[in-house]
Amino acid sequence: MFICVLDPVIAWRLSKIMTEPSEHRREIAVIGLACRFPGAQNPDQFWANLRDGVESISRFTDEELLASGISPEVFRQPNYVKAGGVLPGIDLFDAGFFGMSRREAEMTDPQQRIFLEVAWEGLENAGYDPQTYDGSIGVFAGSCISTYLLFNLVPEVSIVGSGEHFPTLIGNDKDYLATHVSYKLNLHGPSMNIQTACSTSLVAIHTACQSLLNGECDIAIAGGVAVSVPQQAGYFYQEGAYFSPDGSCRSFSADARGTVFSSGAGVVVLKRLEDALRDGDCIDAVVKGSAINNDGAAKVGFTAPSVEGQVRAISEALAISEVDPETIGYIEAHGTATPLGDPIEIAALSLAFSSQKLPSASCAIGSVKSNVGHLDSAAGVCGFIKTVLSLKHAQIPPSLHCSTPNPNIDFGRTPFYVNTELRSWPVKGRKRSAGVSSFGIGGTNAHVVLEEAPARMPAVAPGERSRSTYALPLSARSAEALRELAYAYRTRISNHTSSDDLRDLCYSASIRRAHHRPHRLCLVANSGPQLVQQLDAFLSGETVAGLFTCSPQRAGSGSTPRAGFVFSGQGAQWWAMGRELLTTSRGFAQTIEEIDALLRRHTNDWRLLAELTAGEEESRLDGA
Repeated sequence: MFICVLDPVIAWRLSKIMTEPSEHRREIAVIGLACRFPGAQNPDQFWANLRDGVESISRFTDEELLASGISPEVFRQPNYVKAGGVLPGIDLFDAGFFGMSRREAEMTDPQQRIFLEVAWEGLENAGYDPQTYDGSIGVFAGSCISTYLLFNLVPEVSIVGSGEHFPTLIGNDKDYLATHVSYKLNLHGPSMNIQTACSTSLVAIHTACQSLLNGECDIAIAGGVAVSVPQQAGYFYQEGAYFSPDGSCRSFSADARGTVFSSGAGVVVLKRLEDALRDGDCIDAVVKGSAINNDGAAKVGFTAPSVEGQVRAISEALAISEVDPETIGYIEAHGTATPLGDPIEIAALSLAFSSQKLPSASCAIGSVKSNVGHLDSAAGVCGFIKTVLSLKHAQIPPSLHCSTPNPNIDFGRTPFYVNTELRSWPVKGRKRSAGVSSFGIGGTNAHVVLEEAPARMPAVAPGERSRSTYALPLSARSAEALRELAYAYRTRISNHTSSDDLRDLCYSASIRRAHHRPHRLCLVANSGPQLVQQLDAFLSGETVAGLFTCSPQRAGSGSTPRAGFVFSGQGAQWWAMGRELLTTSRGFAQTIEEIDALLRRHTNDWRLLAELTAGEEESRLDGA
């Protein structure tokens, strides 16, 4: 077990935790992810960019800056840097999907709109429909100041003092980010806004874990969002300040001189590990422990970081997690690339790990800010998602722009090295494990210890896994949305063609996804390639076998499609009828066994199971 030197308050807290019964030290499963980051609209695209070492910072032309309303007198100044992280499509929003009028959507900060969308996507990724889930779902999140309010809405003088004043406040104030999600998705767990500057979203994840462990909710959505407008706008560089002189974030590099800010949003869906295992959830990683604190006044200024504060947060998280530091193969660092911040962060990490006397270059570090810039309130969840994906893929992606390490950091006297290339992630102990740090201006520090997911257990009996027929139901609230959904499934199926993947995908679409009206599509196929062919036919407007659609036009103008079951009564019987279902479907077999037991009370020489499993010569199911 890891032991480190802690101050008396932390030691007292840990003593209480460690002496509680084991059921009160439960771990937290990460069961869902959703994100919108520069260059990536989902976790798969985000991972591809990380893996390939892509920097997703945009460089703006004078024409783009002019179109954004930036004056030539501003962007022609020599210290104006024409770069930033852009999140495309912030003006796009399906208001009707969330029960919002067009005017309500127009008066709502893109941060709230985007976070509402990623919260929904996160639950979809986790396989939970909030309308049918009978547990409690909480929301823990934070955002930045609404620049949309300042630059887009306030100039509309008609809002001030009008009836739209209060709705505009609700749609733009930080206080209503989490509760807006709870209201629109009908969630009943705790709904809390977290605001700790740059560490906001990692603190939100920590708070969500605590709420789960306290039994306040059964599932928690945690994350953050940061979207500034206008998006295509640069900034002024000042020597020794926070910003990068060239628009690149060079974490831990010799030429690190500052960061670049970006827009983005991310959420993770969390659940108590024992509950996730019981319910057969797909687990991406496990939160072993987390801690937060504040620097207090032990630093040179309010905006400065503190070695002591970071050491305490990291040490406490390690101790709570009971993870041996020797097994930690990666640290996702805060990594702002400032001359003051980077050396302090490595000094704090070194002190937190010092009691183990780990060998030099035994633990990789990196910072996602070198890929997408600093996402402010969403920075912590961005690094968290990166680390979860790294654990999932057993690879450590490169941290960019660090050909020569910062000379003010003596990496040779630490266990850490900056990982500058894609590496496979070897197992150093029982399992792969990692740490994630996030530190906010004002001194609120957060550190989370993650471990790779447990081995996945089969969700169904071996016989049922052999089923060769797949039914894939898809639905949406508009024809265009259904086409987009069909295309997304086509892409997914093309990349995952194993029978297990198809079975899980079809099961989730049938049982664990929300079903919408009025546009529906169902495919019945024997293989992945056949499903792809059917989806291609649907996207092309063609009709093929196994493809069934339903829309208001087909069902009749203004009517609501309804499903019906027809029981035809007496019909033809044949030998071996139901045999395949009996051997491949556990649910069908259990039901037949129950019926057989009931029928035994009324029959002497006839058994249902015997008839269904009899040979052709003995069977009385002969079509008569």
